[in-house]
Amino acid sequence: MRVLITGSSGQIGTNLGIALVSSGHDVIGIDVRPNSWTTAFPTVRADLTTDAQPGDGVIGGAKVGTVDAIVHLAAHAKVHALVERPRGAFENHAMVTNALEFARMNSVPIILASSREVYGNLGRRENPVSETEADFRSSPSPYAAMKLASEALASSYFRCYGLPYSIIRFSNVYGRYDDDLSRLERAIWVFNDMIKSGRPVTVFGAEKTLDFTYIDDAVDGLVRCLTRLVDGDPEVRASTFNLAHGTGHSLIGVVNLIAMTRNLQPDIRVESSRPGEVTWYVADITRARDALGYQPQTPVTTGIPRAITEAMSRGS
Repeated sequence: MRVLITGSSGQIGTNLGIALVSSGHDVIGIDVRPNSWTTAFPTVRADLTTDAQPGDGVIGGAKVGTVDAIVHLAAHAKVHALVERPRGAFENHAMVTNALEFARMNSVPIILASSREVYGNLGRRENPVSETEADFRSSPSPYAAMKLASEALASSYFRCYGLPYSIIRFSNVYGRYDDDLSRLERAIWVFNDMIKSGRPVTVFGAEKTLDFTYIDDAVDGLVRCLTRLVDGDPEVRASTFNLAHGTGHSLIGVVNLIAMTRNLQPDIRVESSRPGEVTWYVADITRARDALGYQPQTPVTTGIPRAITEAMSRGS
């Protein structure tokens, strides 16, 4: 099959594109920036916030041709940055609208990337968070509210136009092709940079616990969902899935794992959580296990040392 990946120069897009090409599929990427990680598939430069109407093989004013499916990953992804500049959430929603219009006009199924941010701050609890617990009244940030609005828009396209779609709610995906701090500041690599340079490591939230997902697990679940959606599997069509590891780890524990891998002692400084940030999340991945056969293979205790070691080998 031929797959259009938006946000194809980002971490998930890059790894997904490489995985699909390696499996014999054809990939066309679209992004506002070139892909600095790989040349395994072509990338068309285009801005998906444009008002240009999607058409026959056209999105963001760029010709991408005939495809069998679209995976929409493009977004401003830094939650706190969108608290400071909420218009970024509006731009994210514009990107989703253009992706859905492209899918509708070209009659192809679409996967939309969402986030565990949609669950808001549910507080520490015994049970993992299931897909049914998202509620717009609990949105902690403009980013989260936009993600929920985009999910609702996809659902309306299914009801009005019969457009097949799936929602994937990712959770703190990390690993390969993710350590470029000039492009996007992700927590693991910010911590890594502080540790290796001997600076104090600031952790926002002493008890903050999140569900970290190694990139290979995230891509495996995504490919499984994509294949089933294209094949018309009713268990996947118009469905939402948590893709995570299903276990929680504190940010302080993550800092210590990074430092241990580098054989350094971190100087940890704890500050209060910032506005808009989720402070506890562990995913219930039962639905993804049952419908997709999703079985995450890499716990944080293995994945973070692997990611840091790979980065060290590149001089990061």
